[in-house]
Amino acid sequence: MKKLMKTFIPMLLILSLALTACGNKTTTNKGTADGGATEGKQKLKIGMVTDLGSINDKSFNQSAWEALQKLNTDFGYDVKYLEPKSDGEVMPNLLTFVKGNYDLTWATAATLADAVTQLANENPNAKFGIVDSDIVVPNVAAISFKEQEGSFLVGVIAGLTTKTNKIGFIGGMEIPVIKRFEAGFREGIKAVNPEAKLIVNYAGVFNRVDVGKSAAATIYNEGADIIFHAAGLTGNGAFNEAKERKANGENVWVIGVDKDQSLTFGDDITLTSMIKKVDEAVYQVSKDLADGKFPGGKVTTMGLKENGVDIAPTSAKNVAPEVLEKVEEYRQKIISGEIVIPAE
Repeated sequence: MKKLMKTFIPMLLILSLALTACGNKTTTNKGTADGGATEGKQKLKIGMVTDLGSINDKSFNQSAWEALQKLNTDFGYDVKYLEPKSDGEVMPNLLTFVKGNYDLTWATAATLADAVTQLANENPNAKFGIVDSDIVVPNVAAISFKEQEGSFLVGVIAGLTTKTNKIGFIGGMEIPVIKRFEAGFREGIKAVNPEAKLIVNYAGVFNRVDVGKSAAATIYNEGADIIFHAAGLTGNGAFNEAKERKANGENVWVIGVDKDQSLTFGDDITLTSMIKKVDEAVYQVSKDLADGKFPGGKVTTMGLKENGVDIAPTSAKNVAPEVLEKVEEYRQKIISGEIVIPAE
């Protein structure tokens, strides 16, 4: 019997240690997870609420969602989005992720800032990220871009490319972020072609393709041959209008926004695009949370110097080499601080 006990006790200890080790391997620790970058750690749950546009807007909503999809591919993060169809759905959509104990909830537009501020204050243990906002709340990471700098560069392109000396701008809503697009575009045109006239049309919405098409038709009818839009899904209507006119022999162009929109609408109507790297910003802040470096209570501002805005890499397809040389000249002056582009 003693011999049996001597054999049994060591075996019991070994079994106990093995079970303890297995238990540790499957335990997750919220708040300290690295999103799967290291084996055995918790994978983050990240939710995203769009503005009233679509996840397939070919613009900023899509860019943000592509960033989360990449996090899913790279680290196995659990990612999900919701699309409010009215202002009344914004708060419930954000709350879905908060109540679901998501590690981070993204809002993709400045129009969601009030809702994010309220929920962040009411839920101090929840973490939020917001694009195109400068709100400062301890548990919110805000990302703002110097849209005026990238827009200045496409303004240079438009000013040196126009044949009619009439150029259009379609904005979604008259809010600070869109006014920065307009201001930079206006200053870029003025710098290289002070004789050119800028025709401005604010659509009042970000999610109406038909309204964007109508706005573009009005501007082209006034003699403009180039239109730059900063209107999300609404701006897609400008491409539809340009395509019809191009088919009828009119030499008109659209300058895209946020993404390289020539890849969606074709380089036969897309002169260039002002790239805003929403995807890279959303990806990095989300990854920072996983690494324990969440920039809550801060506004991260990205311009040309920070590689947050630029012109599309495909610009050389339609933009003359001498024009691109001028763009590069202005780019360096902006980065060095020799030129400061106004925000309004």
